[in-house]
Amino acid sequence: MSLDVKQRLIVALDVDTRTEAERLVEALEGQAGAFKVGMQLYNSEGPEIVRSLMQRGGKVFVDLKFHDIPNTVVQAGRVMTRLGVFMYNLHVAGGQEMMRQTVAATHEEAKAAGVNPPLVLGVTVLTSITPQQLREEIGVDRDLTEQVVKWAKLAQEAGLDGVVASPQEIQAIRQACGPEFLIVTPGVRPAGSQLNDQKRVMTPGEAIAAGASYLVVGRPITGAADPAAAAQAIVQEMDKAGR
Repeated sequence: MSLDVKQRLIVALDVDTRTEAERLVEALEGQAGAFKVGMQLYNSEGPEIVRSLMQRGGKVFVDLKFHDIPNTVVQAGRVMTRLGVFMYNLHVAGGQEMMRQTVAATHEEAKAAGVNPPLVLGVTVLTSITPQQLREEIGVDRDLTEQVVKWAKLAQEAGLDGVVASPQEIQAIRQACGPEFLIVTPGVRPAGSQLNDQKRVMTPGEAIAAGASYLVVGRPITGAADPAAAAQAIVQEMDKAGR
């Protein structure tokens, strides 16, 4: 990608309140390309938190992982477009009809509003899922990487801009879907960090070297004593790996 390396870092604001989120955004000014608002913060503060962060100059990735019948997800996509988000996601497991209709509605809504459409991403296999869980609990007998690639190709065929996938599947997706398809990668942990509930992880440098488009990093930055310094260290590692 031709983006400045800082623009490829997305910080996950996995906090409960607007006050905490705004404090982190202020502390991280100029250190990240976007901020992720997930279920925890969105369900606490609602769409107003997205507006607030954008008013402060931040780009926002709304991570609500829509998964429902086509009409419901289409309308949710329209809402995200009207909010002016940078990107949002939906589950590829919802099927190609759901994805196609949502992409079309997103672009229609953006055109009507005279704005750029948000990037629409497909969630593949969550980074907390192990191959054993995929097989024994979810009932998918396919190899985990093969399943991720199958869903990535389905998302690309439906017109999505990219997928959310663990760093361990980056190279396989890149090979299957080409250089322009976006791969947004959670499950990124600097060496020595706690894994928490992430199972399929890489360091920031490894993920960039493998071909990730954007990295999503939360607790290693937001839980650090100095979030800005933690973000700077990650960006430096990303920059070195991308040269």
